[in-house]
Amino acid sequence: MSHAPWLIVLGQAAEPASRTPLYIIMVYMCALFALGWISSRLFRGSSKDFFVASQSIGPFMLLMSVFGTTMTAFALVGSTGKAFSLGIGTYGLMASSSGLIHAACFFFVGIRMWSFGKKYGYVTQIQFFRDRFESKGLGYLMFPILVGLIIPYLLVGLIGAGNYIGGVTAGMFPETFSLPEKVLPSGKEIAHPLNGSIPAWLTGLVISAVVLFYVFLGGVRSAAWANTFQTIVFMIMGLVGFLVIAHGLGGLEAASNKALEHAPEKLSRVGLMTPAHFMSYMLVPLSVGMFPHLFQHWLTAKSAKSFRLTVIAHPICIMIVWVPCILIGIWAAGLHAEGSLRVPPLPNGTPNANAVLSAMVKTFMESPVLIGLFSAGVLAAIMSSLDSQFVCIGSMFTNDFVVPWMGKDRFTDKQKVWLGRGFIVFIVLITYGISIFKPTSVFNLGVWCFSGFSALFPIAFASVYWKRLTKAGVVASVIATAVTWSLFIYDALGNKGEKWFGESHAGEYLIAGVMPVTFICLASIIALVGVSLVTKAPSQATIDRFFPTKG
Repeated sequence: MSHAPWLIVLGQAAEPASRTPLYIIMVYMCALFALGWISSRLFRGSSKDFFVASQSIGPFMLLMSVFGTTMTAFALVGSTGKAFSLGIGTYGLMASSSGLIHAACFFFVGIRMWSFGKKYGYVTQIQFFRDRFESKGLGYLMFPILVGLIIPYLLVGLIGAGNYIGGVTAGMFPETFSLPEKVLPSGKEIAHPLNGSIPAWLTGLVISAVVLFYVFLGGVRSAAWANTFQTIVFMIMGLVGFLVIAHGLGGLEAASNKALEHAPEKLSRVGLMTPAHFMSYMLVPLSVGMFPHLFQHWLTAKSAKSFRLTVIAHPICIMIVWVPCILIGIWAAGLHAEGSLRVPPLPNGTPNANAVLSAMVKTFMESPVLIGLFSAGVLAAIMSSLDSQFVCIGSMFTNDFVVPWMGKDRFTDKQKVWLGRGFIVFIVLITYGISIFKPTSVFNLGVWCFSGFSALFPIAFASVYWKRLTKAGVVASVIATAVTWSLFIYDALGNKGEKWFGESHAGEYLIAGVMPVTFICLASIIALVGVSLVTKAPSQATIDRFFPTKG
C-alpha cells in the first residue's frame, strides 16, 4: 500500500484531515457518561458502597475491573514506544513476567487481604496495616507516600492520552490549533508534526472530566461497571487494530521481515540489555501486590471463589494486549529505519516514543471510522485505570486520614462520601495541572512509579505470612523505600550535574547495571527484616486475630 498517510502525521496535508475519528471518540465519551449515570442509579448511598461496592462484585466483573485497572497508557502507548526503542525484549521485561507474578500476587496476597477485609470491614489497605501493627500513626506515614506514588501513575494515563490523541488528530484543526514550523537538525524547516492536532491540555481536561463524572456519582461501583465495559472495548479494538496494521504491512511475515532487515537489533532476545538489567525488571510487577486501587478492587469481591477466574485468565488477557503492542512497536522501528514512517520528534530531534502508536495508526489505518474506534479502545484502556485510582485516593483520604484524625463518630456516612468526593476533585486538579507540562517517557515514568510500590510489596506479603513482623520494621521499611526512591529519581531526572549513583544506558537510568528497583527493594527488605528481629513482637491478641489457630 502507499505510505502517503504519513504526510498527514507530519501536518503537510493540503486540506484538514478527516474529523470522523474525533466524532467517534466523542460518541464513546457520551456512552461513558450514560453508563456512569446508569450505574450510579445502583449506588446505595453508603460509604461502604461508594468505596467497595458493598462487596458485591462477581467473578467476571472482578476480572474485568482488576485487569482493566492494571492496563494503562503504560501497557498500550508505553509498551509500543518501548518496543520501538528497545525491541522484543520489552515483552519479557513486563508482559511475560507480569502475567505470572500478577496472578501469584492475587492468589497469595489478594485472597488473604480480601478475607481480612470481609471479616473486619476494611475499605482500604491502610486500615488493615493499622490493625495488623496496632498503630494509628502508621497510617499517617503511609498515606502521603502512597498518594505520592499514585500521582505519577495518574500522570502516565493523562500524558499517554495526550500524546496519542495529539497524533491521531494531527491536521484536523490547522487554523484553531496551529503550531510553528519545525526546524530539523539539518536546518531544514518542515510543518510541525502535530500542527492542527488536539492539544494535550484539552485531551487531559476532557478525560479527567468524564472519569470524574461517573466516579463522583457512583464511586467504585461505577468504576467497576465502566472498567468492565472499557476492558472489553480495548481488548477487541486492540486486536482489530493490530490485524489491520499487519494487513497494511503485507501480513505478519512481511512486517517482521521488514523489521529484521532494517532494525535487526530490535528482534534480538534482549536487545540492548544485559542479562542483569533484564532480570532486575522482574521485580517491577510485584507492585500490583501493593497498589491501593487494586486492593480496593479485591475488597469488592463477593466471595473468595470470585478470584478463581482472575487468577487463571489474567495472564492470558495480558498476552492478548501486550503482544500486539510490542509487535507494532518493533514494526515501527523497521519502518522508521527504512524512512517510510515518520514519528514526531522530541525537541532534541530524536523520535518521540510516546507518539509511535498514533503514528502507526494514522499511517496504516486508512478508514477514519476504524481510526476512531481504535482510538476509543486506547482511551478505554487509559480511563479504566484512572477511575479506580481516583476512587482509592478519595477512600484513603476519608478513611485513613480525616476520620482517624477527627474521630470516627465525627462524620455521618453521607459526609464520609462527600469527603472522598472532595479529595478526588482536588487530586484530579493537581494531577491535571502537572500533566500539562512537558511530558517524559510514559514507560519510564510508569517504571519509576511501579518501583516504589514494588519496594513496599514485602510489607504486604510479610503482613499475611510472618507473625514476627513488627510495627517498627514496617516503619523502617517505608522510610527506607521513600528515601532511596527519592534519591534515585532525583539523581535520574532532577540532578543536572554528574550522577551520584547511576548512569544512563539505552535511555534508562541504571545503578551497577541494574534497575534502581533492585536497590530500593533491597533497602526495604533489609529494614523490614532487620528491625523486626530486634524489636518487640506484636501482641498475642493481634497474632491470634490475624493468624488464628486451626482446630
